Formats: sequence, structure tokens, C-alpha cells
Amino acid sequence: CDLLWADPDKEISGWAENDRGVSFIFGADIVDHFLAKHDMDLVCRAHQVVEDGYEFFGQRQLITIFSAPNYCGEFDNAGAMMTIDDTLMCSFKVLKPVKGKK
Repeated sequence: CDLLWADPDKEISGWAENDRGVSFIFGADIVDHFLAKHDMDLVCRAHQVVEDGYEFFGQRQLITIFSAPNYCGEFDNAGAMMTIDDTLMCSFKVLKPVKGKK
């Protein structure tokens, strides 16, 4: 299964079918296992609308970044961009949604 296209879910462990009928959902244990196996610290993904533009999951081991505020004119979400400096510190620029732009 694919961590980048499947959706994280706080309520489960392992993998499960996604209610959307597309792909799968996975728990924090999957992220932890993947990072340990590949000697990595963070998974970054970017295809799921999140309200504040970015959202951490699994003890900050996975982040979803979504850069389009007011996505498709149907959502009241912020957008965000992440930068990583030379010390691997992550910082975010949040693009607030425009009120009334639904």
C-alpha cells in the first residue's frame, strides 16, 4: 500500500479500506514501521485537503501539506508551504482562506 496516496487515520492500526472507495487508510503504526525500516524521520505528503494547510500525524512523524486555500471554491481551508533549513528545522507559511470565497 502507498503512504503518499492513502489517508492517515487516528482511529486504526494497520491498513483498512477507505470509506471514499479509493485507496486505503492507515494507522500511526504503519508510519512508525516505515520510518524505522528506511532510517527516516518524516514522511511528507500533499494530496489531502486539511483545514489549516498542514497537519501532523503519528507523533509528528507524518505531515500532510495542502497548498491551495479555499480549494476549488468549495472548502474554507487554509493553504501552506513548508521549508526545511540546513539544521532540518521545518517551518510553515500559511495562506489563510479568503472569507466568503466558498
